[in-house]
Amino acid sequence: MSHALTAKLNPQQAAAVELPAEHALILAGAGSGKTSVLTTRIAWLLSTGQISPSGLLAVTFTNKSAKEMLSRITAMLPLNPRGLWVGTFHGLCNRMLRLHHRDAGLPEAFAILDQSEQLGAIKRVLKFLGLDDDKYPPRAVQNYINGHKENGRRAGDVDAFDDYSRQLRLAYEEYEKQCNREGVADFSELLLRCYELLSHKPEIRQHYQQRFAHVLVDEFQDTNRLQYAWLKLLAGNNSAIFAVGDDDQSIYAFRGANVGNMVDFQTDFAVKHVIRLEQNYRSHGNILDAANAVISHNTQRLGKELWTQASAGEPIRVFEGASDFEEAQFIVEEAQTLIRDGMASSEIAILYRSNAQSRIIEHALFSAGVPYRVYGGLRFFERQEIKHALAYLRLIANPSDDNAFLRVVNFPTRGIGLKSVEAIVDRARLEGCSLWQAACAGASGRGAAALAKFVHMIEAMRNQADGLAMTDIVTMMLDLSGLLTHYQNDKEGEERVANLEELINAAATFISEDENNLIAFLSHASLEAGDHQAGAHEDALQLMTVHAAKGLEFHAVFLSGLEEGLFPHENSANDRLGLEEERRLMYVAITRARQRLYLSLAQSRMLHGQTRYGVASRFLDEIPQELLKYLNRGYAPSSYSSAAYVPPVASPKKTTPEHGLSIGMKVEHPKFGIGIVTDHEGGATGNVQVNFAQFGSKWLAVAYAKLKPV
Repeated sequence: MSHALTAKLNPQQAAAVELPAEHALILAGAGSGKTSVLTTRIAWLLSTGQISPSGLLAVTFTNKSAKEMLSRITAMLPLNPRGLWVGTFHGLCNRMLRLHHRDAGLPEAFAILDQSEQLGAIKRVLKFLGLDDDKYPPRAVQNYINGHKENGRRAGDVDAFDDYSRQLRLAYEEYEKQCNREGVADFSELLLRCYELLSHKPEIRQHYQQRFAHVLVDEFQDTNRLQYAWLKLLAGNNSAIFAVGDDDQSIYAFRGANVGNMVDFQTDFAVKHVIRLEQNYRSHGNILDAANAVISHNTQRLGKELWTQASAGEPIRVFEGASDFEEAQFIVEEAQTLIRDGMASSEIAILYRSNAQSRIIEHALFSAGVPYRVYGGLRFFERQEIKHALAYLRLIANPSDDNAFLRVVNFPTRGIGLKSVEAIVDRARLEGCSLWQAACAGASGRGAAALAKFVHMIEAMRNQADGLAMTDIVTMMLDLSGLLTHYQNDKEGEERVANLEELINAAATFISEDENNLIAFLSHASLEAGDHQAGAHEDALQLMTVHAAKGLEFHAVFLSGLEEGLFPHENSANDRLGLEEERRLMYVAITRARQRLYLSLAQSRMLHGQTRYGVASRFLDEIPQELLKYLNRGYAPSSYSSAAYVPPVASPKKTTPEHGLSIGMKVEHPKFGIGIVTDHEGGATGNVQVNFAQFGSKWLAVAYAKLKPV
């Protein structure tokens, strides 16, 4: 007989909710009602008297998800949520450590360091050890420490093979001593310390194993190795782990998520119950068919297929622009049409693989006067690395710009300490001059040489900038300032490097729109960094990376930049595991759309200030052609399979050479991958020019290149 709580659920959802008290894996597809199943399972266990509120533990990944879970449970049942152990991994570990602080070796009132506070603590350690910030960047050391903690390794467990790695290990050791001395714990420490508590104190472990007869886990595909190990310690002989997740939406390997935990869970716990939630309540049929088709190309998956009772809906629209500018224009104009037809701006999302792609889209929105909001991040000209770069450019244009001076005088760090800066400020105030003029007058003390070097660097930039094109000014500044090198050396600096390179593209685009003038370019940047982003409560288009879009849904989704090397990302092109994660990311992007999905790409795109000719993403090939509607049939549609390519700039017609590799043909090279033939010379043994997505344009001898049409 059906229970009142499960009456409105579909058969698979109800079966999951009413499972017996045994380990179970629920494969919950996108839009399949995962949260409803998880919260209803908790309410069902409580209402049927199988467990008391204090006898279950539910863990998820964000505070927002934990609050929503509690809200739904208390809406179903009249109970005090304080008795429930529902929270994030870090929140629950903190709660456990507070109760057992002595056994964990922590003071009762231990403080938790956030990311910025941890970074400050690491800087103090590096200074104490006399380690150079340039050789051992504090953020890189932070990533090193957190990475080892998240894999369950203390400093004493870390291998060191040379002097550099030995110094890193020493920094980790000293950081541990400092934190213990000060009675503080960072976020990674919370989980590791709690894992050690349960490992080393069998009486505490047995207490929680007996207490928590039911352990429920949300977003199981996102757990890392240490989180899974912690869960295994909590599971006693009479415990039941109810794990809910979707291996097809595992997209956080770069954060340490291990999708293999789902397979290991089935083996480690001899899981008998695997229930697939495949009915989707979000998207129309064509969208789901596209998602199913793409993800089916992954070999390492547990397998499921989304379906819906809704209609097939509209076809998926594909647009191929001659350039990234044309692609952005199309997106903005089509979004405006949707808004005029009555769709709320907030129900329209523009997604991109990399943050750097947002600049040209933001520019198009700004030019069209369309309010927008960047979700989960900053607008292009508000990003830290762009502000640093613009500050250097402002000093080149006007060295008396005090705000710009203060921003970069010691960034990247060059030994100009706070006391040296304060002395410059005091002199400028006393003499009524700019900070630059005060710095040029020289300084005394430890920072004098470093300050003189900075002044010389800015003067060199100003001299070299005279007469250069805007793109060359930006490139020169990034090189001489050390900004590019600084972020290249940062383990997590890839996005920031891409944004700095996109600034070169912004300069190149600006040249085509206005005079080649540094001051005009800086004014343009300031205007686009102004208050155009929509207010908190204003209806606005949503811009975000695909990663940031996970868990969200919209009536209409524009997925841009579908080119090889961009999506899938070039770093994953020759790596099977990396490519499978990229495909899961594509699956996530597609399944954000309820009604309308647009896929767009550009035949040419600005990269490092130069035009790069792209090749359509392989993911477009993986979508059945009958699901697609090409909006500009002159460019596509067969170009994805036969590679009929129309160069964006007209060139003289050439007859097909004897070797058969004609202009516009899509070819594959054993080393460089997929490319487009853009020119040829000579006869059967002549040369061809091929534009490769990852390696750019190359002239190759036909006789030796081993090129084959695809």
